[in-house]
Parts: sequence; structure tokens; C-alpha cells
Amino acid sequence: MSDAKLTDRELAHIRTVLETALLTAQEPMPVSTMKRLFAEEITATILNDQLEVLQGAWDGRGVELVKLASGWRFRARLEMQPYLDRLEPEKPPRYSRAVMETLAIVAYKQPVTRGEIEEIRGVTVSSAIIQTLKERGWLEVIGHKEVPGRPELLATTDQFLDDLGLAKLAELPPLAELQGLVLPQAE
Repeated sequence: MSDAKLTDRELAHIRTVLETALLTAQEPMPVSTMKRLFAEEITATILNDQLEVLQGAWDGRGVELVKLASGWRFRARLEMQPYLDRLEPEKPPRYSRAVMETLAIVAYKQPVTRGEIEEIRGVTVSSAIIQTLKERGWLEVIGHKEVPGRPELLATTDQFLDDLGLAKLAELPPLAELQGLVLPQAE
């Protein structure tokens, strides 16, 4: 179905179907999945255009439509979080400095081996750290390096990007900006 053939009424119907599916979905929804909502063939271009119209329609509300690495989803705006936290105060998991450093190295240097992480950090990386990040769904093995021992190549996942509210790695802040956030350790 081409853009030229669709009436305003048909486009409004497409937006209603998309909005309903996204509001009831548990996970981000890729455009390829959204195509299955319709009996007739609707192009990705039409869907993306209508998603952008929907995104604009939700401007100024407490909820926003965002595009993440694994698809589109509705979420509460950041400024609404303090109110939502009052309903179910949830303690976010706390991660050690070693876990966070390891994750940052993988995010900015991927794909990377455990040995390369250790070289950058200057200390051994325990299996528990890598396992914690894998269990959280933030790291995955994407292959093996062609060197003796064939160590695992680690990379971040779409879940990692989704949890950070990012669509792609290029949206990570520059590493130089992050270095200012880390307080120097007392000597």
C-alpha cells in the first residue's frame, strides 16, 4: 500500500492500531512486528511516518513514545518518575565499581575480550562480574577472537540500550564527558 493511496481516515486508523498495540505491549516493538497488525501490506515507511505523528501527538504529556534499539515503546517521561516511585518504591540494583567499569569498557570498546578488559582496567576481571552482566541481559558473547585460546568476544545487547533509553551505541555520551562524573579516589 503506498502513501498516495491512503486517506486521512485510513492513516488515523493505522495510528490508532499502532497506539493500542504499543500501549499494551510489554516490550519494545519493532516495525517488522507492527506490520503483522494489519491484514493488508503496509510499508515500513508508512508505519515509521505514522509513529512519528503519534510521537508528536504525545508531546507535553506524562508519557512519551520513543524509539529504542529493539523497537518502539511508550514510557513515562523522566520528570514523572518521582511520582511513580511513590506507588512502588523500588530500589534499583546497585553495582560495584568493577562491574560498572567492565560494562563501560565493553560499551565503548566492543567487541572486546576479557583479557583486553583486564589490560585496560589493570586488574583481573572475575567470572562473576561477566556473569552478572550477562544475567542482566546487558552483555553477550558475539564470537571468539582468532588467537590461541579463542577467547570470547563480548558486546552489549539491545537490552542494554533499551534500559538506557538509547536506540544505538552512537547515542552514548562521549567518553570524555563520563570521566568528569567519576570522582578521583582519595590518596
